[in-house]
Amino acid sequence: MSTEEELPQASASNQATCPDDMEQFLKSVEVKAFRMAQLATLNREDALDIVQDSMLKLVQKYQHLDAEQWPPLFYRILHNKIRDWRRRNKTRSGVMAWLFAKADRRHDEEIIGIDDFEDPQSSNPMHQLQEHKTLTKLEIALLALPEKQRQVFLLRAWQGFSVAETALAMGCSEGTIKTHYSRAVRRLKSELEGCWP
Repeated sequence: MSTEEELPQASASNQATCPDDMEQFLKSVEVKAFRMAQLATLNREDALDIVQDSMLKLVQKYQHLDAEQWPPLFYRILHNKIRDWRRRNKTRSGVMAWLFAKADRRHDEEIIGIDDFEDPQSSNPMHQLQEHKTLTKLEIALLALPEKQRQVFLLRAWQGFSVAETALAMGCSEGTIKTHYSRAVRRLKSELEGCWP
């Protein structure tokens, strides 16, 4: 089991990084981190809290590390915060409550879905409709994945992390990352078969 205490600590030899660099990094990850947290929690407010807590933890404990170390560290913290949220909420809701909440939230206009990233350059209404349907199917398929598969897929495919970076962020072996990613891709391809020409 991974904990944040296992993350590397800043050494005295590391030079302090400019606060502007940290601010730029946080701006660069905030939208994707929010999406990941929202897919995990299905709740906008909880997702915002998780991302804010993760950013705060990164700044408080790791801002003195080299900037290239921040991405895997941040996503490791985010993953741990999501896991902690799940543990806290597991006892509060049974399977039926979760299913009803999931159905209700699908119709909530405040929830931000993957389809919010549609290409603004696309002017063909039929193309936009097909894209919207495909991205909605993708969002549903992502929600159906086991948590670890979903997180690995989002880090590898969406964030562009290498296997090693994903392993560091998730606190597990590279072999485990490869297995989870392979299973996620196989399942998503099966669910989304026929969505693309």
